Amino acid sequence: MGPENAYKYKTSVYLTASASAEFLADIALCPFEAVKVRMQASSPPQYKGAIDGITKIMAKEGAAGLYKGLYPLWARQIPYTMMKFASFETIVEMIYHRLPGSKDDYSKVAQTGVSFTGGYLAGILCAIVSHPADVMVSKLNAYREPGEAFGAVLSRIYKDIGFKGLWNGLPVRIVMIGTLTGLQWMIYVSFSFLGAGARRR
Repeated sequence: MGPENAYKYKTSVYLTASASAEFLADIALCPFEAVKVRMQASSPPQYKGAIDGITKIMAKEGAAGLYKGLYPLWARQIPYTMMKFASFETIVEMIYHRLPGSKDDYSKVAQTGVSFTGGYLAGILCAIVSHPADVMVSKLNAYREPGEAFGAVLSRIYKDIGFKGLWNGLPVRIVMIGTLTGLQWMIYVSFSFLGAGARRR
């Protein structure tokens, strides 16, 4: 796109890049997600660990057993990641727009605080857009019967929990994701300052 176009259409760049990266990352993540959810749904856990779980699922169900939750995982993670990157930049710009002076007028500590605030607010939005799919992912791997069609199991889960059930646990997830995202951006910006200082020296 070139630097000028990349900046001009930066929101589109953030959305496209983050969606593409998450699409590929989830393909690698999905088998571990399948094992994790099944271990959470059984007491005591039915597997000793990730490798044991992957091996046993492969032996019993084949690769399909490891990837039957891929579509809802994409539905959860791709909007989450797109919102995380695009909204953070927009929120930070809005904060500085409302503050007196320019960004460079503020200390590194103050800029880090703005980054944490922007990250926390972005995390709230991330949690909201991805929560229904998060609920479905949690239930899909645990309750999908062998050979059951994807649409059929989604309908069965939705019939059991209803629209309201899709939002169970959202306040807790907002606190968790908001704090996590705020800290991620705060740490990222802090290391960016260190790197900039090292280059100047």
